[in-house]
Amino acid sequence: MTKTDLVNYIAEETGLTKADATRALDAMMNGVIKGLKGADKKVALTGFVTFTAKNKEAKKGRNPKTGEVVNIPARVAVTVKAGSKLKDALN
Repeated sequence: MTKTDLVNYIAEETGLTKADATRALDAMMNGVIKGLKGADKKVALTGFVTFTAKNKEAKKGRNPKTGEVVNIPARVAVTVKAGSKLKDALN
């Protein structure tokens, strides 16, 4: 499902216009980003999904093609953990 598909689904399910559904989805995504940048670095939609931002330290890696050692810079990675309602819906 693409963002456009999701916007269309939200519009159909809620009776919102596609423009309003797009703004609602964008607001939700911006809220998740803001939550991951915040002090807790975590956004939990209870029973559905939990997003967590984790700091990854710099490390050495190897280019598989040449065997050359390369430096991998420090970064922030996002982990996603499915909640019980999502798991139940898929199984």
